[in-house]
Amino acid sequence: MSGLATVTQEWRDIDWPKVERDVHCLQRRIYRASLKEDVNTVHRLQRLLMSSRSAKLLAVRRVTQDNQGKKTPGIDGIACLNPEERFLLVDSMNLDTKPRPVRRVWIPKPGTDEQRPLGIPIMYDRAMQAFAKLALEPEWEAKFEPNSYGFRPGRSCHDAIEAIFTSIKGVEKYVLDADIAKCFDLINHDALLDKLQTFPLMRRIIKAWLKAGIMDGDTLFPTREGTPQGGVISPLLANIALHGLETEIQSRFQRNKRAGTTMMMWTPAVIRYADDFVVLHRDEGVVRECQRIAQDWLKGMGLELKSSKTRIGHTLKEMDGTAGFDFLGFTVRQFPVGKYHTGKQGGKALGFKTIIKPSKKKVKLHLEKLADTIGNMRSAPQKALIKTLNPIIKGWCLYYRTVCSAGTFSRVYHELHHLLWRWAQRRHPTKGKKWIARKYFRRPSWDFGPKEGVPLRKHWEVKIIRHVKVRGTKTPFDGDWKYWASRQAYYPGVTPWLAMLLKRQQGKCALCGGLFMPDDLIEVHHMDRDRTNNEKGNLGALHRHCHDKVHGPGTGIDLQESVTDKD
Repeated sequence: MSGLATVTQEWRDIDWPKVERDVHCLQRRIYRASLKEDVNTVHRLQRLLMSSRSAKLLAVRRVTQDNQGKKTPGIDGIACLNPEERFLLVDSMNLDTKPRPVRRVWIPKPGTDEQRPLGIPIMYDRAMQAFAKLALEPEWEAKFEPNSYGFRPGRSCHDAIEAIFTSIKGVEKYVLDADIAKCFDLINHDALLDKLQTFPLMRRIIKAWLKAGIMDGDTLFPTREGTPQGGVISPLLANIALHGLETEIQSRFQRNKRAGTTMMMWTPAVIRYADDFVVLHRDEGVVRECQRIAQDWLKGMGLELKSSKTRIGHTLKEMDGTAGFDFLGFTVRQFPVGKYHTGKQGGKALGFKTIIKPSKKKVKLHLEKLADTIGNMRSAPQKALIKTLNPIIKGWCLYYRTVCSAGTFSRVYHELHHLLWRWAQRRHPTKGKKWIARKYFRRPSWDFGPKEGVPLRKHWEVKIIRHVKVRGTKTPFDGDWKYWASRQAYYPGVTPWLAMLLKRQQGKCALCGGLFMPDDLIEVHHMDRDRTNNEKGNLGALHRHCHDKVHGPGTGIDLQESVTDKD
């Protein structure tokens, strides 16, 4: 056997469940020590984790196998490491190594002419950042505020939307809808490092990543501020930088003194997702004061509110010609109701109903994407067009299925049907309507699809399933595996097929038997390797790295027996 084959077999034969248990055990201890504010124990355990080979193996697997950007190279052009190179990467990891500059790429912002800069580190620095994140994240998960939802394990934008609904479902409120200008690009390095309060070695390596510089083409630009988007650790550092904003705002309104008496003031609700946040309160003056407080607080981190995307509105009444507000692609608004359709809360009539729907902007962008796809595939076969459109429709509908989207889904599919009819007519200008209908549509349902094969997905067929907000300050590092495993099947992006498999397998991987955690990437495996055979007994839910292992050369792994045992 060749040297490469030997290493390949060794990488495949690593006891990954044991590796994950070792790392999670240390992370859980770090989390508990941080809850107790035992700084010395936190730093000691973090040093212990960063001397662990299991942590290095897990970090390398995440950036070379699990990460969506594993095929994107940095300035050294290296990507898609094979098993031998992964072992070499594990052996070379050293916190004293000087990081390389990141490669800048520009991606368009949907619906605008602007472009968003991304910084792509080399594979070695990605692994080192994932390694450091394993130690830092449990410490800060014990500190983060309860209504911070962006880029945190086990939390999503749907949790933020549910938090907003919970805050306003029984009362109309004024809202500060705010956006931080160029948050990732303007964070003050010194303020961030002081806020970290970590041990010297960790501080030095994070400072080195922040100061590494950016390569845009052949030009090197120094980084005196900001943490470039695209790095593994950048979202965590941004959350650390913005930590405390909710506490600062709420601490100013705990008590209000009037005429020599002291009465309790309703505390404003602050819901933040990354660099977007909203403040909700019944008093317009309080909301405007919250805007001033937020502006002053952000100056300490070198940040400011973006005036073009910051506005004060009301959930029910029109302000500046608009009622409600848009947040994370959703429109949140309250509508007055009449005598026979009264909104109620605890049996009491409210006079309004709170409705959350997909925003008009996101609906328009979705239709434009569908139209562009159809236009670019004028000469493609019908099956190829359906194969391209179905994932677009599926992903969009799964994202918006947790709110009042049924009417929107019907309207969008109606518009799509017209686009497809024009596509069919353009292909056969000399044919009649009946001939075109027989060729491209199934009668009498008018489903777009060939007589045999997969038809086009219909938006309105997606069932509305309400999302259950994450409980309080829960985190995957608290050791409540049963809670987190039970939530996997109910995340908005999970398809009905995958939800069925997760319930059948009790939240465990069909290969390694490990519980699926919120950050794990889950894929569906076909036992007979036939992707068209979607019988329930032929499917199993696996970790992405376990799926790679099953399909690796010469594995000879058969999951039929292990999955059948879980039925």
